[in-house]
Amino acid sequence: MDPATLIGLVLAFGALLAMITLEHSSVMSILLPAPMILVFGATIAVGLAGGTIKDFISAFKALPGAFRGKTTPPQSVIDQVVGLAETARSSGLLALDQEADTVKDPFLRGALQNIADGTDGDELRMLLEDEIATKARSNRNAAKFFTGLGGYAPTVGIIGTVVSLTHVLENLDTPATLGPMIAAAFVATLWGLLSANFIWLPIGSRLRRLADLDVDRMTLVMEGALAVQAGSQPRLLGERLRAMVPAELLPKVGAKGKDVQADAASPAGKIKAKGKGKGKDKDLPEAA
Repeated sequence: MDPATLIGLVLAFGALLAMITLEHSSVMSILLPAPMILVFGATIAVGLAGGTIKDFISAFKALPGAFRGKTTPPQSVIDQVVGLAETARSSGLLALDQEADTVKDPFLRGALQNIADGTDGDELRMLLEDEIATKARSNRNAAKFFTGLGGYAPTVGIIGTVVSLTHVLENLDTPATLGPMIAAAFVATLWGLLSANFIWLPIGSRLRRLADLDVDRMTLVMEGALAVQAGSQPRLLGERLRAMVPAELLPKVGAKGKDVQADAASPAGKIKAKGKGKGKDKDLPEAA
């Protein structure tokens, strides 16, 4: 779980609360039902009007994921694919059908089943690429919906303010109430700006980022599965997949240490180390 969105929203609203407190104002002065109902209700309504019912439902189904931010670390994907490559080299591609039953990721499970069924490599790549594109389009539609709400909300807030100011102008004969009425009128604009910049736009950006990370994960799985089908050497496959991932997303120390140990344990590494040792022995008499 990545609580960045939850932490950010708490800090943002906390800063707003701190400002209200320092201004010796009251939170209740902005918690007015009428403008809040207009801003949130009308914003969501026009967002619904701009798409389809299915878009609306799928967007709000994706909303909990924005707060959880559950992502799969690239290194765990690489380790899993390398393990499958070792299984394929030792037991054959048909063994991947049994491995598929233990895989939780439906994308990887489908790829393994197709490999075990003998699907051609080019056809499998086309199938996986189409699946990635479809999933990415669905995820980005949810992000687009909330980003759209962020565009509607300020305008809806201004509409609420104009409506309230119209009511103020109708009551110019009671000057004592003008101040509170004007203040209440601007609360609609405030909530339009707040909901856009503190809620809708951050959620849209978060979902778009999670969608990009999911595409990267699925691409990593696809390339790994195709390499397993082609019979790639597991260690070289791991290095290739790590090269596809930005360095900041990999456990640098752990990954480096693992590579060093693997290099030392390999026959080439032992020969290299032995050669270095012999070189030192030969140099000692010359130095003497």
